[in-house]
Amino acid sequence: MSTPSGFDELIHPSTRLSVVALLAATEWADFPFIRDSLSLSDSALSKQLHTLEEAGYLEIRKEGGGRKRRTKVRLTQRGRTAFEGHVAALRAIVEGAGPTAPRTAAEPEPAAARTAPASQQHHVEAGR
Repeated sequence: MSTPSGFDELIHPSTRLSVVALLAATEWADFPFIRDSLSLSDSALSKQLHTLEEAGYLEIRKEGGGRKRRTKVRLTQRGRTAFEGHVAALRAIVEGAGPTAPRTAAEPEPAAARTAPASQQHHVEAGR
């Protein structure tokens, strides 16, 4: 299987993918928010941000001075486009990885194909 169009090797490592995904959901994010949301050390996050900034995927602003200095980060249009292309490529990979042979009786049915127990079905219907 060939790599789908849009797959981005720079974004793909899990830490960078997590950073870009988090930033895709917001306009600007503070460094501590990103660090804490992804459970990264300052140095690990700084390294990933620097790599993404060098590629033109992020804009980093430093505001204030001294102890009040804040670092804010956002995706550039190039970064957003790369992220969206990468997500589309990942979806194509996942969709192309469907079962190639029928399931045997010993294989469990996918969770999405099972129906909820009657007690949960009633609860769902009652919540409508």
